Amino acid sequence: MSVYFVGVDVGTSSVRAALVNDNGKILDQCVEALTIWNPQPGHYEQSSEEVWNCVSRTIQAVTKSVEKESIKGIGFDATCSLVLLGEQDKQLSISTTDDPRCNIMMWMDHRAKDEADFINETRNECLNYVGGKVSLEMQIPKLIWLKRNKPEIWEKTVHFMDLTDFLTYKATGSTTRSLCSLVCKWNYLQTKEFQGWNIDFFKQVGLEDLAEENFERLGTDIKSPGTPSGNGLTNESAENLNLSVGTPVAISLIDAHSGTIGCLSCKNDSDSPLNSKMAIIAGTSACHMILSEEEKFIQGVWGPYRSAILKDWFLNEAGQSAVAKLIDYVVDSHPSKDWIKEEAKSKKKHDTEILHDVLKFMSSRDGIPVYQLAKKLHICPDFHGNRSPLADSNRQGMMVGLSLNSDVEDLAIKYLATIQALAYGTRHIIETIKENDINIRTLHICGGLSKNQLFLQTLADVCQMNIIVPDCQSPVLLGAAILGACASNYFTSLLEGTTRFASEGRSVRPLNNTKGYHDNKYAVFLRLLKDQEDYINLMEN
Repeated sequence: MSVYFVGVDVGTSSVRAALVNDNGKILDQCVEALTIWNPQPGHYEQSSEEVWNCVSRTIQAVTKSVEKESIKGIGFDATCSLVLLGEQDKQLSISTTDDPRCNIMMWMDHRAKDEADFINETRNECLNYVGGKVSLEMQIPKLIWLKRNKPEIWEKTVHFMDLTDFLTYKATGSTTRSLCSLVCKWNYLQTKEFQGWNIDFFKQVGLEDLAEENFERLGTDIKSPGTPSGNGLTNESAENLNLSVGTPVAISLIDAHSGTIGCLSCKNDSDSPLNSKMAIIAGTSACHMILSEEEKFIQGVWGPYRSAILKDWFLNEAGQSAVAKLIDYVVDSHPSKDWIKEEAKSKKKHDTEILHDVLKFMSSRDGIPVYQLAKKLHICPDFHGNRSPLADSNRQGMMVGLSLNSDVEDLAIKYLATIQALAYGTRHIIETIKENDINIRTLHICGGLSKNQLFLQTLADVCQMNIIVPDCQSPVLLGAAILGACASNYFTSLLEGTTRFASEGRSVRPLNNTKGYHDNKYAVFLRLLKDQEDYINLMEN
């Protein structure tokens, strides 16, 4: 009988499932869109019931052509969003609208700004493991917001879960939490000296009741990603997914962390040390992931997280809160967006492909390289705050060099300048990490933007590094499937899985003669960051 594994990725706006064979080849995929409620600025909400229904349908779709007994393991990954469940797993609303469907506070929800500031004022030792500052995208600020603003929901909640842990709970009935989600997003400590919840920290931030309950609502049984969850699929979930009872289910990973496994397994760079590679998972946001055998504390960069992905390896995680989302915003808010969308529809192309065509036309007409078309337009891309390396959610976007022009060529230039600004943000992150004796040599990228050639070439030119793009259809889904293979003991470790399921890839190298231009424009980028700080201080005074 053939052997298959299922990988499931719950992203920001969709659920994807994949059927993967025992050689690591993705044979089939299915995608379903998710609803996002945005009742007020900074509030982003979803429904766990809808998420699980989408998971069920996508798994059924990719496994319908094979015998259920041939599915040997299932792995999940998801965004680091907060899920609330009450008695009998009832959805409890986190929404200010009290919409009963909305029991997920999404990762990109920024309502807990005051709570994050409050935590950071404590200067508790836990903050050393999140780059010196907790992010308002993490779970503890959101819990404090909930306790302060919806105390009745706080009291009724039986389970506070990361979305990744909710998925394994629905599949297996086990409340075991993933070490990955707790260490990276819940201020759970996993050091050489101590593993557990820091009681003093929870008392200091006003969540002493969780400590008094022995952290039952947060999780007390914690296991490493890839280990089996419970006894596999329950009777109910097996019937729901049309799979066999007891099918092994893996302890899960956050989506970017699953992408890291899939990305770094690329054969093209297999001879390079693991700690010389940065994985960039570039979708709605971007995560910049570095694995090291040494503990590195870097201001403005999350971690070091011990064993968050690979046993006894330390993870440092940087990121940008809005990447594809920022590009979409720049395009969709421009007066010429309708022309672009109509042209894309008529030519059966993506919007960005039309913009690339416009840029190529302008380059040919004006006799200058494409990258120089945005010479006079400078953008600070922090429209949703700066996750790394400034770790400042108050930062905002800036554009310098605007004119009264609003035609399609103006949109194309703004699009190009946005891509360049995002690349300068990544360079800023890399330079900060390199200052801490981590020698990054190559960038491995996956996610939606890995399909955008202009983005890839710009990133290579700005960072002066080779970019490795896996041929695998979806490294994130492959990473989830590797989890499932580990849970079934097909692999003995995630590291073995990355080697056995390694895919080919292609390289994108820096172009000649672009360095001087980007060095100068990067200097302007750094000046913009400093100027914004000065403007904020002026206005506060």
